[in-house]
Amino acid sequence: MQFQNTQAFAQMLDQQDELRSFRNEFIMPVIDGKQQIYFLGNSCGLQPKRTSAYLQQVLNKWANYGVEGFFMGEQPWLQYHDQLITPLSTIVGALPHEVVAMNQLTVNLHLLLVSFYQPTQKRNKIICEAKAFPSDQYMLETHVRYCGFNPNEVIIEVAPRAGEPTIREEDILQAIEQHNNELALVLWGGLNYYTGQVFDMAAITKAAQAVGAKVGFDLAHAAGNIPLQLHNWNVDFAAWCSYKYMNSGPGGIGGAYIHERYHNDESLPRFAGWWGYDKATRFLMQKGFNPTRSAEGWQLSTPSPLLYAAHRAALEIFMEAGFDRLQKKRKLLNNWLWFLLDELNGRQTEPVIEFITPRGEEEKGSQVSMLMLQQGRQVFDELARAGVIVDWREPNVIRLAPVPLYNTFEEVWQFTNILRQILQLQHA
Repeated sequence: MQFQNTQAFAQMLDQQDELRSFRNEFIMPVIDGKQQIYFLGNSCGLQPKRTSAYLQQVLNKWANYGVEGFFMGEQPWLQYHDQLITPLSTIVGALPHEVVAMNQLTVNLHLLLVSFYQPTQKRNKIICEAKAFPSDQYMLETHVRYCGFNPNEVIIEVAPRAGEPTIREEDILQAIEQHNNELALVLWGGLNYYTGQVFDMAAITKAAQAVGAKVGFDLAHAAGNIPLQLHNWNVDFAAWCSYKYMNSGPGGIGGAYIHERYHNDESLPRFAGWWGYDKATRFLMQKGFNPTRSAEGWQLSTPSPLLYAAHRAALEIFMEAGFDRLQKKRKLLNNWLWFLLDELNGRQTEPVIEFITPRGEEEKGSQVSMLMLQQGRQVFDELARAGVIVDWREPNVIRLAPVPLYNTFEEVWQFTNILRQILQLQHA
């Protein structure tokens, strides 16, 4: 499609958008009486309008039945999870019994490492991306110490080359090959939170497993954003949060994937809890842990039906929109943003933006990270005053992510027009 930098063209794209009605499923932020342009789905997705009703259903059941809400009335809490696994498996490309909604992301990563990081004196190395999200860094550091190893000796970080913002795939694969006999685990992000770089998870999985290592992914910025095929890629395990692109609320319930080949592996260590016990005999309260033979066997504690309800409200919208259709719009919306930003940057006397997000179609999702070369913080503050909600990351990066469920093509045009006016005033 040949783009045109006009408001009329943006409005035409919105008219042709087969998903345009889904914007009405969400509550758009309003500050001081002004509706905002919200481009932070990569940080916290917007609230679906149906969320409050689903939460109220849980509250009503609690009020009417007390603990019997787990068993009585419509949608007993004991089976609530069953409503979540089909949409989740669609979003991450897994079999339904390979996914589970539980805990939060970092908790799940710790639990999964209990099973999938089994270091020995010879094979104990972990490969990860340099400057992964800090919670992942702290999780790895403390988990390795708990296992009796020195993180400085065990954790191998692969970084971008000097002067480059993103990590080259060949450097990841080379690190795997270099440490092949010592490598126990590759734990990688599906999409880098800072740069927006999407990694080739299939290639990383194949290379790591070829040298005898396990492979897991943190999909915080990938799940609900880009297409995933965890089962077909043969990934060992993965974890994600649900409050970014999946719109399930701040601190929403996390999720995990465990490939089905591990579900009946009794030699695999794990931490256990009552909620992961075999469903048919759970209430017999017998001694000795007998796990559910699915990803649900990694559960520990009784989950909150309130978190389940918020998650269900958001996942239903994904299924109604259709994940393939969302991907189609995501690509068009993102390419429209790139077109307008490139034109804006090219019209400056000298470039004011360096884009650190890769441009390749398979290397990016919804997010664009702009390294501001001049007065970045002032630009960010002026955007906020103009009613544009984006993200500032030190030292000088503005992140934004128009998402297909609720953002429009005209909003993207309005954002770049506002940004152009701010830059013009700065250089006046």
